[in-house]
Amino acid sequence: MDIEKARSFYEAVLGIDADDTVPTRLYFHCQDVIVAVIDWSVDGRGEFASTPDNLYFAVEDLDGIFNRAQEAGAHITSPIENRPWGERSFYCSDLDGNRLCFVDDSTLFLGRGADWS
Repeated sequence: MDIEKARSFYEAVLGIDADDTVPTRLYFHCQDVIVAVIDWSVDGRGEFASTPDNLYFAVEDLDGIFNRAQEAGAHITSPIENRPWGERSFYCSDLDGNRLCFVDDSTLFLGRGADWS
């Protein structure tokens, strides 16, 4: 992991500056949630492993985020699509292989009473 490349990626895609209060960590304040990018090699915890599951972000401008993700070098694993459960979203991986999903917040499915379930 290259923390400066991770900074560039997430600042570009999320459109917010990193909080770099701790030198080995970057915090991205996404409303009520903080996404932390940690350089584990400096913290002495060994090799980095990407997250095994998708990290979901509800966003207002899905098309803009999609374009910024492509420009930042994200590996797009599924383009913007309308999902069977009603969400409009896309899936990608960051530069370190962490799996991300961005969902249009106006179509966010919260799991209550799906027509298809």
